[in-house]
Amino acid sequence: MQTAALVVIGYLCGSMPWGYWLVRIFRHEDIRTKGSGNIGATNVWRVYGRRLGVPAVLLDTAKGFVPTLIATKLAGHDAGALTGGAAMLGHWRPLFLRFRKGGKMVATAGGAFLGLAPILGAVGAGVWILTFALTRYASLASMVSAVSLPLWSWLLGYPWPVTVFAALAAAGVVVLHRANIRRLLHGEENRFTRKRKSGAAGVKPAAPPS
Repeated sequence: MQTAALVVIGYLCGSMPWGYWLVRIFRHEDIRTKGSGNIGATNVWRVYGRRLGVPAVLLDTAKGFVPTLIATKLAGHDAGALTGGAAMLGHWRPLFLRFRKGGKMVATAGGAFLGLAPILGAVGAGVWILTFALTRYASLASMVSAVSLPLWSWLLGYPWPVTVFAALAAAGVVVLHRANIRRLLHGEENRFTRKRKSGAAGVKPAAPPS
């Protein structure tokens, strides 16, 4: 019963569409009609910049981290993995948007792994940063980081529920990035670039994971 309650709480937390809410509150617009149409932090960052992008990243990460950490502390890795998965599911199909299309789960997954297996979560974040630094593709960094998680979980000796969750999370992230994969293969994916504006050096904000 306790695990079931924790899973429901995880889903409800994951269902909080912070990217959508932040844009509604501060810009009075619908993020689903802007950019890629995604409610995740990546689209918020690309369309509105760091001012809304940073809070969206932090809140999308927190909604995976908090319920997963609580579940892990109260009931162990099994419950933590289920709760983290529920938070990711909520981000993908949020209750508060009537189960319509949500984000691609990357930031929420990152938060869930930080709550479930902190070292694994930190390593996954490191892989994301390294891949992004080398390629300047946020989508590719997200997929490479996600796919690496099951291997790192096994190498670091985490219990099987963590490794199984990592494998399922990786599969989910890759599936939700199908369109990005097609654009990468055709050389059409959005890439972080440095630009100069009005004669001064400017940097286009890097889009974080959604």
